[in-house]
Order: sequence, then structure tokens, then C-alpha cells
Amino acid sequence: MMTGNELRESYLKFFESKGHKILPSASLIPVNDPSILWTAAGMVPFKPFFTGEAKPDHLRVTTCQKCIRTPDIEEVGRTPRHHTFFEMLGNFSFGDYFKESAIPWAWEYITEHLGLPPDKLWITIYLDDDEAFDIWHRVVGVPEERIVRLGKDTNFWEIGVGPCGPCSEIYVDLGEEKGCGGPNCTAGCDCDRFLEIWNLVFIQFFRDEEGNYTPLASKGIDTGFGLERVASVLQNVPSNFDTDLMREIMDYTAELFGLEYGREDKVDTALKVIADHCRAITFAISDGALPSNEGRGYVIRRLLRRAARFGRLLGIEELFLYKVVGAVVRQMGAVYPELEERQDHVLGVIHNEEKRFSATLAQGTEMLSRLMAEAKEHGTTVISGAHAFKLYDTYGFPLELTQEMAGEEGFSVDTDGFHQAMEGQRQRARSARRETDYISEQGALFRELREELGETNFVGYQTLTAPARVLAILQKGQRLSTAQTGAEIEFILDATPCYGEAGGQAGDQGRLTGSDLEVVIENVTRPVENLIVHQGRVIKGVLHEQDQVTVEVDKAKRQATCRNHSATHLLHKALQTVLGDHVHQAGSLVEPGRLRFDFTHHQAPEAEDLKKIEEIVNNAVLDDLPIDIFETSIDEAKALGAAALFGEKYGERVRVVQMGDFSLELCGGTHLKNTAEVGLFKLLAESSIGAGLRRVEAVTGRAALEHVRESEEQLAHIAGLVKAAPHEVLRRVQGLLDSNKELEAENETLQARLAKYQVHDLLDRVQPVRGIKVLAGQAAAPDMDSLRGMVDLLRDKLASGVIVLGSATNGRVNLVATVTKDLLKKGLHAGKLIKLVAPVVGGGGGGRPEMAQAGGKDPARLKEALEKVFQVVEAQIKES
Repeated sequence: MMTGNELRESYLKFFESKGHKILPSASLIPVNDPSILWTAAGMVPFKPFFTGEAKPDHLRVTTCQKCIRTPDIEEVGRTPRHHTFFEMLGNFSFGDYFKESAIPWAWEYITEHLGLPPDKLWITIYLDDDEAFDIWHRVVGVPEERIVRLGKDTNFWEIGVGPCGPCSEIYVDLGEEKGCGGPNCTAGCDCDRFLEIWNLVFIQFFRDEEGNYTPLASKGIDTGFGLERVASVLQNVPSNFDTDLMREIMDYTAELFGLEYGREDKVDTALKVIADHCRAITFAISDGALPSNEGRGYVIRRLLRRAARFGRLLGIEELFLYKVVGAVVRQMGAVYPELEERQDHVLGVIHNEEKRFSATLAQGTEMLSRLMAEAKEHGTTVISGAHAFKLYDTYGFPLELTQEMAGEEGFSVDTDGFHQAMEGQRQRARSARRETDYISEQGALFRELREELGETNFVGYQTLTAPARVLAILQKGQRLSTAQTGAEIEFILDATPCYGEAGGQAGDQGRLTGSDLEVVIENVTRPVENLIVHQGRVIKGVLHEQDQVTVEVDKAKRQATCRNHSATHLLHKALQTVLGDHVHQAGSLVEPGRLRFDFTHHQAPEAEDLKKIEEIVNNAVLDDLPIDIFETSIDEAKALGAAALFGEKYGERVRVVQMGDFSLELCGGTHLKNTAEVGLFKLLAESSIGAGLRRVEAVTGRAALEHVRESEEQLAHIAGLVKAAPHEVLRRVQGLLDSNKELEAENETLQARLAKYQVHDLLDRVQPVRGIKVLAGQAAAPDMDSLRGMVDLLRDKLASGVIVLGSATNGRVNLVATVTKDLLKKGLHAGKLIKLVAPVVGGGGGGRPEMAQAGGKDPARLKEALEKVFQVVEAQIKES
């Protein structure tokens, strides 16, 4: 029996023997592609090669790509094949071989190397793809009756504007007993008899915005071979979950809980969900994703909480997901070493998030209790579907948990309404996916311009001034031949010293000059690979296409940007030195005036840690370390220990920035000649920007000096206010705080004495209502807390009765009501009482039967409101 690891290795080695370059899996977080949240297929990292935006280093490639798909999360654990995380093997051709090789190689591999019986294999092709039919039938030898022609909805691959083409799928017949028994049951049927294991996509057309299909001059191959699915066939097990790729994780989880897989459906479903979701969150967090309330972070949070919920449904109350993550790393770490490298970080994030979910679970339980109480007040015992869905969507409550908890209190749940709300969310998600274009209109424009004009020659590493020729002028996406004075434009040059925004570094500013011509360059971007676009305004003369011009970068701003960029490298190393090797860059912004650096860390650094980090950076600056920049192969750079950005895509040749023996990173940005040029590094702020994600902001050089000057001026101003010399300010302020604290304590003592005097006075105002003592009066209380304190004192003195106190402070009214426990059975309710009294003073409020409070904005009517208390109490007694 072939293991999952052996299958993965076998596939890659087979295609290596066919001239393919084996590449490692790309990150689950797509690079430079905001249109999608996750890498959901093997071709995603190669999209620029298929669209023509970039040129591949190798025309033949094979990979095992880690993938996440989440359209049917609720189905995971309930079906044999649904997963959120899976591995997709694939072989790709970028203008090299086509159907004539892709089809026979696929057949050779599955029949000769995997040993699948040919008579169990079925093929689907696109309706009119006669070329594929001929190869399958005449070359490979598949009988005509086992080749099924299907329509565009299943066998034609396209996502909006861009490259597309027909596809051909290979199915395994798992036997009639798995089928639906229908007369038309064949490959492509929705039943479990025919299992798709390989999809061959033939990229041969380009679809334009009008829906026209034009044959591509350079055709491509994109295939997807599901590792877990094929493993289930080779290992002869009923589901993907029963393969060795999943069972080890499930068995560990079962042992952790004292359970056994295969004995009870409820337990099996939970173990499958936990194993699948833990694989997904482990890989995703390892690649830099973090739990949050939006985007991919929301997906991570949802998966993590769903897995935790299934543990709770099995009666597991303690935190456990981080332990299962350890099993995932043991199972997959040899193939994906980044899991072992980042294990501590992943465990920390998951442990903290699961801990937070415990609090969320409590909040959801409280909300459900409130919903049941409100339903009971309205004479119903049904929780609406909308409310059940809110519990599911906001607090992560599964419908089953809501039904169980409601059932214990004699309530039912509107399941039809819940499923309607769920389907509405799914429809919105599907619409969002349909609206996502494969390639943006702007991206298509600049790709076409690059094909026409060629790539931009960037000379800004060597010089800040360069001659250039104007190749194109654009305004709002339209091509112009000239631009008049005052025009705001984009333009493309054959060469430029201006750095185009990339890697977190802002684009350069500068100017373009020529004969009686000047253009201010306000920003520079890189919309597609190797094409630099300048944005600016003509302030003198007329700019023409083909003009010979001179381009000059703003030297002061470039130098300031270089200071900040070089400082981020020093900062990155300092963070790792102080906080740990798990710290990795998660984003950055480098501008002339400041730098911002995001990094992975699951708690706020201590003030002493930040002080050490700042000191380490400034020591590296004072050490005057040389900054050497060189190009090498990606493998050599990794061997040297160069740090790479999470999820970043690198070519065969990379640029390495070395700062003495202190820092070594892959980077395409601009830098100083030595660290001393940073001048001064000053941290300004540190904050959280998400679970497990921190941000620091800092300044360097002149901006740092200006910050120090401003701080000194503020210190001098404070010194003047407290009448002390600057070096005595701290002692003086501490003295003032201590004195203020003493005065506050004295004030509280006096307030307490005053309250006692008021209590004695108020007790004289108690009036009986149908034998019940009722006190309603105005008190001198500065805030709601003081008013509640007085009510507590009065309740203790009164022993049994109803108390409502009101106070007026700064144009606002505070009201507090209490009913002693012995009177609740007589129908008295503090919350209902306050709801009827508060509107008199233009306010509202509520609370529990024993205690309630309210606010108002009309102090002039406070007396009237307090007089109404007696009427309301009498009415409540009558109703009971």
C-alpha cells in the first residue's frame, strides 16, 4: 500500500523525469493578488505566467501545492471528500507541451506507476474538444464508451477576463454499490460511484470583456491531482479521512479525549472536523494568516471556533486545539519544514484564540438566555431563525447547540428560518466570488502596454538622474499623444531612476525635464512586473510621446526613505533578538517621513523589551556597519541564512542586502551605504493590529531629531506648568498626584458621611402602599455609582420594600430602583418600574427584577417622576 508521502514523492519524481522543475509549495496567502483570499489551486502561484504578466524561469514545472477552500465548511466531517485544507499535485506547461503530452503522461502515471486498472478509469472531455477525444481514444486507447462529453459548466475552465480553456477529467469507478442506480449514472454523476482524481486544463483561449474567445499563440497546461482523493483509492479506504494523511491526527485526538474512531457517528464527525480544521489553521497561521473579524482572518477564526465547538459537543471543556496542532506538525513537518520552524508561534496564536472563544461562548450563552426570556414575555417558546443564525454567525453557535440548550428550557428553534438566513449568506458569498475578475481591467491595460513597449530599465540603484525617452502618456486609462500644462497624467519611460512602489517601500518623487518642459513626479508605481509607471503633473510646456527627457529623483526624499528602509532591516533583527526567532515580518511601510513595521508576536512587548530593541538598533547604527548588496541564486541565499518575507514569491535570482554580520535579508528596495547614515532611530509607538499581530512605528535621521526636539519642548512646557526645573518634573508631578490621591480619599470619606446623613433623612419619607414600604426621593449623589451605594444602604436599613432614588447632576438625571427579594412574588419588578418612570425625565432604562437603573435629560421633572413611583407600585400590586 502506498502512503500519502510516497504518493506525493512518486508524482513529483515522475514529472521530474519528464523534464519538469520541482518547485516548493507557494504560500497559502496569494502574492500580489487581492482578488482571492487563499491559494485554492495549484495554478494560483503561476497565474501571472498564464496571463503573460510575468515570464517563468522554467517552462515545465511540477508542484505539490497546499490549498484552502471554504465554500462548504458545514459539509466538512459529514461527507467523505469535503476538506478546507488539502494538497493539490500538478504539472504545468507555460507555452511548451500541450495535450499531445499531457494526456498520455497522465495515463502512463496512473496505470503504470500507480497500478490503477484501466478498465476502472473513465474520462470526461469538453463537448466539442475533438482533439482531446482523439488523443484519449486513438493514442492512449481508452474505449469510446468510457469517454463522456460534458458541457461548459463542468468541463470548461474560466474566471472572467483572461486565459481559459476546456478541461478533461479522469474518474475512478468505485463500483456499482456506490452508485445512485440511475440509467444515466456515469462519470460526472453527483453520486459516490465515480470519483474524480485528476483534472487536466488546456489553456488555449483568451476571453475578453465582451465574452469573445481568441486562440492563444502560446498554449498552456494546468493540472490538478488531489493527493487525499488518490490516496483513498490506493489505500482502499471509504473516505479521505481514513487515509494515513488524516488518521494519525484523528487517532491522536481520539486518544486525547479517551474516545475511539469508528464506533459512533457523532464522535467520528467531530474527529474529522477537528483534524481537517486543525490542518487548515496550522498551515494558514504558519504562512502568516492570523485570526480576525474580516477577510482570511475571519476564515481562520471561524475554522478554529468550529473545531473548538465540536470538542465542546463531545464534552471537552479544557483548551485542546493547540495539542492537536502538535500532531499536525508531527505528521506534516518533514514535508513542510516551515511548520516546525514556526510551531511555537502557531501554538501561541491558537492557544490565545481558543482561550478567547471560551469567553465568546459565555457571551453567546447569555444572549440565548436573554432571547428565551424575551420570547417568553411575548408568549412564545420559539427562537426565531434570524436569532439562531445570529448566534451562529456572531458567537459561533452551531444550530445543534442552540437547539439543545433551548430544548432544555422547553424552547424550540425555527430551523427553516435559520437555513433561509444561512442560504442568504451563501448566495451573497457566491455573488462576491462571481464578481471577482481573473485579471483587472487596469492590469490588462498595463500588461498590453508592456508587451507593446517592453520592460522598463530601472537604473535607480546606480544613479538618481538618467536620460529617458517617453514611450506612452495616459490619462484616466486613455492613451494620449501629448499632455498640456496643468494636465495630471501617467507616463511610461524606456528607463528611469525612480523606484516604483513595491515591497512596502513608497514610490519615489522627483521631476522630469526637457526643452522648455517640466513635469513634477508625484508617485511611481509598478502595476505589472517590470513595468514602471510615473504619476505626475505637467507644470511647464507640453509633453510628447517620444520626447527625449531627463529624469531626476528627489535626492533628499530618497535618502530619507533609504534611512527608514535600512532601519527596518535592523529593527527586524532586533525584534527577533529580544522577542524570539518566531518573530517574522508581516508587512511594512517605508516612506521618507517614517517607517511602520508589522510582525508576528502573540502578546504586547514589555516596555523594557522595547527599550532593548531601540538600543540594539542604535548600537548597530553607531557600529557603522557596511551595507553590501549582491545578487545570487535563491538556494545560495537560503544557505547563507538570508531572511525572506512570509509568502513572498522569489525568482531563481534574488537580491540580498547584508549589513555587516548583523542582518541578511532578501530585498529589492533601496538602501544606504552603511548603517551610520541612519543617524538616529527612535521608536514612537507599539500596538496590536490583530490577534498575534503587532505593529511598531518609528522615525530616523532628521525626523528622529525633530521628534526629540518636540519632546524637549513639551517637557519644558510641563515644567513651567508645575513650576519645576525640567530635571525635577518627575518628582514634582508625582508629588501632585500623591496630593490629589489624598484629597480624593478625603472627599470619598466626606461623601460617605453625607450619604449616611441623607439615608437617615430619606428613611423619614417612607410611605406605605397596600402594606408595602415605598421610598421615592431625591438624593445629592454626584454619579450613578454613588446613587447605587445609597440605595444599598437604604435597602439594608429598610429590610423589605421598594426604593427609587433620583439625582440631578450637570443637566442629567440618574435613577436607581430596587425591590427586596421577598416582594418579587407579589409582582413587583424593578426593571419594569424604572421603564415606566424614566420617560417622565426624558430618558429610558431597565434591568433585573431586583435592581434597575436609568438616565434622563430633564432634571426639572425629577420630582414628578419620583411621585409617579407610588402609582406604578400600586398598579403592579393590583396586576398580581
